[in-house]
Amino acid sequence: MVFAENNKAIYLQIVDKIGDDVLAGNYPEECRLPSVREYASAVEVNANTVMRAYDALASQGVIYNRRGVGYFTAPGAREKVLQQRREYFFNNEIGRFFRQLQLLDVSADNLVEMYNEYCFKNQIK
Repeated sequence: MVFAENNKAIYLQIVDKIGDDVLAGNYPEECRLPSVREYASAVEVNANTVMRAYDALASQGVIYNRRGVGYFTAPGAREKVLQQRREYFFNNEIGRFFRQLQLLDVSADNLVEMYNEYCFKNQIK
């Protein structure tokens, strides 16, 4: 995994990546996640960093631990991640996004056209 060169902690970037995987359907409900050590090895970080990410996801209700078995995606995990991401986007990012559209003189029609083109190119429904 390539980590961003920003001020966001690595464990939070792992939380985001697992959230992305849940949204993409790579970890459906009740799916077993890699063990802490397996995931740490795969992304080349310390196991404590992954443990911190798993703890954060568990506190959000996205995953849960079956003692002695491992971590699993929780029922409704996709909806929880989606709700959290939307809330963050609407509270923290959409204002900047709309300001940029205004500064760049991008109309609503232009935006709809670009969005539809993007979805077509990326085969998004």
